[in-house]
Amino acid sequence: MRIAIDAMGGDHAPDEIIAGALEAVPQLDKDDEVVLVGPQELVESKLAELKFKKGRVSVVDAPEVVAMDDAPIESLRKKPKSSIAVMAKMAKRGQADAVISAGNTGACVAAFQMRMRTLPGVNRPGIAVVFPMSAGPVTICDVGANVACKPINLYQYGLMSTLYSQHILGIASPRVGLMSIGQEDAKGNEVVKRTRELLRSDNRLNFVGNIEGRDIFRDVCDVVVCEGFVGNVILKLTEGAVDGLFRAIKQELMQEKARLALKFKPIIMRVYQKHDYNEYGGAPLLGINGTALICHGSSKSRTIRNAIFASKKYYTQRINEKITDCLSEAHVRTSDA
Repeated sequence: MRIAIDAMGGDHAPDEIIAGALEAVPQLDKDDEVVLVGPQELVESKLAELKFKKGRVSVVDAPEVVAMDDAPIESLRKKPKSSIAVMAKMAKRGQADAVISAGNTGACVAAFQMRMRTLPGVNRPGIAVVFPMSAGPVTICDVGANVACKPINLYQYGLMSTLYSQHILGIASPRVGLMSIGQEDAKGNEVVKRTRELLRSDNRLNFVGNIEGRDIFRDVCDVVVCEGFVGNVILKLTEGAVDGLFRAIKQELMQEKARLALKFKPIIMRVYQKHDYNEYGGAPLLGINGTALICHGSSKSRTIRNAIFASKKYYTQRINEKITDCLSEAHVRTSDA
């Protein structure tokens, strides 16, 4: 398997990205290869600093960089030799079996969709993020790829996320919830109401109905379906709330006696690690014709390392084939939704 990584993507590129790639290599199969995509001279100089011998890590030159605040479509047009654009072309040409980036999310979605295209039957791809919870992982789709969804998009997110949850996270019959402003069937806009009908009519789904934002943390469902605007707000709000909570706990402990703080520190660290998104690496772009993972912009080496392992599992589990088979059996026509 050949895994291409955007060496220039994210707040801590290229150092943390390269470090994560090198950490993963010893744990990959012997015939696996990691490809760092970025300005060749810069990337190779970083590898030299780390005294890494070439072999299972190669470099593909991409002299341009898409900044985090660049307009997605315009940046791809003006920077055709950017690391994101080059990776997408590599995947299209069969030169990479998986692509990973912690860079500009909009540019990643646009480049991957434009070059790699979508799977047969998929109308729009969706980014699926795994929320680590005490009762088990919860997959939320979409969190930013599609902010103006139609019912067919949301319905397909439910199907694709269910397959992901089953075959990657090991949940036999994932409970699917539809994000709304109330649990009652009468709640929600017309898109939500029509989506609910589609999800409920498919007996392959373990659909539990409408859910509210707080239900994500209450072990009500294993898959959350929502449009990208809502999902992204949930994602960022949750990250901020968790970070703020742990900061507050740490501050309170620091004010206590040193002995008490030392006693509770291991417990707090275990809780934090259990709820750390970095353990899952990146978020797959479900529905794209290939294996593409988008990582958080603040990703460190551990995140990238885990994203590499996640991409390999996604690829070897043949999730895309399962999605294609599932959608070919669906009885919902695009014109109906």
